[in-house]
Amino acid sequence: MDLVKALSEQYMKPELPPMNVGDTVRVTVRIKEGNRERNQAFEGTIIAKKHGGINQTITVRRISYNIGCEKVFPVHSPSIVSVETVRRGKVRRAKLYYLRDRVGKKAKVKERLGNN
Repeated sequence: MDLVKALSEQYMKPELPPMNVGDTVRVTVRIKEGNRERNQAFEGTIIAKKHGGINQTITVRRISYNIGCEKVFPVHSPSIVSVETVRRGKVRRAKLYYLRDRVGKKAKVKERLGNN
């Protein structure tokens, strides 16, 4: 069991920012198109965090052109260049799936100020 733990810790990213459900984050992903590589940012609200350790994923949701778009990012994946927290959200539940049914200002999450 310690061998699996040691192997997985070797591939984990040590410098991840603190991110919680409700936070707005900008995830920069390395995209390969043919023989070229480029970085693309995806900014949205974290609506779910799942698993733990090397398997940890975050589900990020954003609205673009009036259509909701969700992506699941493996946090420790080598294709993830960076994750930066844009604003912190004040929420009272672990999964924000109810945001899928809301549009416009109702879909906003209050901002957490200070150490609340």
